[in-house]
Amino acid sequence: MRWLLPAALTLLTGTLSAQQLGPGQIRPRPAEGRDPEFPPPNIREYQPRSTLVTGVHLVPRAKFPTIDFHGHPPALTSAEAIATIVAAMDSLNLRLMVNASGSSGERLTRQLEAVAASPHKDRFVMFTTLDLRNVGPGSGVKNAAELEADIKAGAMGVGEIGKGFGLSTRRADGTRLKLDDPELDPVWETAARLKIPVFIHVADPSEFFAPLDYHNERWLEQALYASRRYQDRTRFPAFEELMAERDRLFARHPRTIWVLAHLGWHANDLARLGRMFDSMPNLYSEVGAILYDLGRQPRGARDFMIKYQDRLLFGKDSFQPDEYPYYWRVFETFDEYFDYYRDYHAFWKLYGLGLPDPVLKKLYYGNALKLLPAVSRSAFPR
Repeated sequence: MRWLLPAALTLLTGTLSAQQLGPGQIRPRPAEGRDPEFPPPNIREYQPRSTLVTGVHLVPRAKFPTIDFHGHPPALTSAEAIATIVAAMDSLNLRLMVNASGSSGERLTRQLEAVAASPHKDRFVMFTTLDLRNVGPGSGVKNAAELEADIKAGAMGVGEIGKGFGLSTRRADGTRLKLDDPELDPVWETAARLKIPVFIHVADPSEFFAPLDYHNERWLEQALYASRRYQDRTRFPAFEELMAERDRLFARHPRTIWVLAHLGWHANDLARLGRMFDSMPNLYSEVGAILYDLGRQPRGARDFMIKYQDRLLFGKDSFQPDEYPYYWRVFETFDEYFDYYRDYHAFWKLYGLGLPDPVLKKLYYGNALKLLPAVSRSAFPR
């Protein structure tokens, strides 16, 4: 009679083929097909209280002095503004902030002078920026010359090159400026010669390019922010098209130090980023604004961060002091099932990775110091 079981299962799965069954599911689960007796809440109303009782280890200050490689502080143009930012940094154990809101020329010089004149001149690093509007013949050489002048003035890197590059910025002839446009080769080669990092933000999460339906895990965010919808192929390239351009750019400039913002938007596919690290020894990345992906895969993310500990940098992105402790808690503890700070990014909970101290030191400051050799080492543990 054993033959009856496979036959029955085959019959059952065939009968249910028209129904929506989950992976590995061969029969409807209890309550499938039933409607609630009460009107269901909308997506923002349903916030169940967790009954889980587990350890809570809040971490208001980072365990080690930290370099924020992806900082966007208010303009550093006055002693008062600088002092206010430094006070917040001190409370978090942020020793150094890279101002990734890159500026060039007189605007860069004004901020460099304001920081140098303050009592906190060793707390900030300035990056320069690139004018990528209306690129045409000669633009690359012009940008390269401006880059060299800004580095001579005191900037220590390029960036953050914004997501508009590749996504929406246009050349002088009206066509989309592709990431691997050869006109810009002189810029990347100049950065390689100067041995400075190029900090680049390419695209946005892949779900912003995917159909905006109820299977899209970033539905609420896109419903709230129209500017984060890139489904229109008449206006925007596909996510994978941008990734291909990026990878060709990196491959063509193997001597340039590239730093990908936001783990390259591959925090949901760490194996892909790992393959990039394996094939591109000049590539680094930072963890800004993707904590929701690391914290939902604590074992895989922990293994990844240990394996690639020499290539990862701490970064936060927006300067919201009350959000940094979430990063410290994810990286330093083994806490379970706790909230993320922005519900429209993630409907799930976070789990701590409990990274070893040697990995934390590289993430928090060691790898950044490798890329910023002019920064004093005196404030950081050996």
